[in-house]
Amino acid sequence: MPVPPRVLLSIDYEPWFALFRHYDSLADSIYRRDLDRGFTLHALDPMLEQLGDAKASIYLVGEIVEWYPEVPQKIVSAGHELGLHCHIHRPLGNVHELAEDIRASASWCKQYGVRGYRAPMIGINEAAYELLGDAGFLYSSSIYAPAGIILQKGRVWEIPVSTLRFHEKNGTYIAPRDFSLRLLFNGELPYGSSFSIGLMGTRILKIIEQELKRGLSPVIILHPYELVKPAPSTRLTRDLALNPLFLPFLRDKSYFLSDLLRNFPVSPLGTYLDEHLKITES
Repeated sequence: MPVPPRVLLSIDYEPWFALFRHYDSLADSIYRRDLDRGFTLHALDPMLEQLGDAKASIYLVGEIVEWYPEVPQKIVSAGHELGLHCHIHRPLGNVHELAEDIRASASWCKQYGVRGYRAPMIGINEAAYELLGDAGFLYSSSIYAPAGIILQKGRVWEIPVSTLRFHEKNGTYIAPRDFSLRLLFNGELPYGSSFSIGLMGTRILKIIEQELKRGLSPVIILHPYELVKPAPSTRLTRDLALNPLFLPFLRDKSYFLSDLLRNFPVSPLGTYLDEHLKITES
């Protein structure tokens, strides 16, 4: 018996400035906390209220735990799956840098029994899976691939963020598989990306409906700054003016989430994987 289809809802819980690459090299955590201006603390309760009784996978940037230690406990107390997004949000293509980043969040990940990992910008390489296995992660959701695909990467399962494939093509699904022109030219629309949701709005709900009717369970990503508006600031206005392509990320998606929860069943990725493994191993 297959696992009942549902939307695998995930939220990459990160500061608003994580969108903009010119902040990646900032080394001072206190300065990054000041840039956050309390957003990742104050956005949490309104976001949890929007989720209501629905449960999601919330992948947390680890330094937020240092800034606001109450955040992870609030997430698990509300019944959501807590995962690791990274410790400091930036590209982590170098395995040595990735290993150091994972170690920086190891303490709170162990405390809360974290099993899932989501790479920043959905950017991971094949060598990273061994590091994730060594760190005790059960699964990752760090590449794009068609809904319904679950991959075993050594000791780690990969549950990709969903794409819509426009033609039948067998793939090996080797990382990296990020949001790129190459992915689009190969005939895959990454509709699980919040960028695509920002561009296409309710048309994504139509795709999700069709995927569910096919018995598939699509994985989608949202962010806190898409559900709770950051306080206006000169810095944010300037950053958007310099990077207008990021505007779809900051489009208000609270209405999208409301429609999604009203029309479709949802669950965390970890819950779905547990059910999948129970069936395949029986």
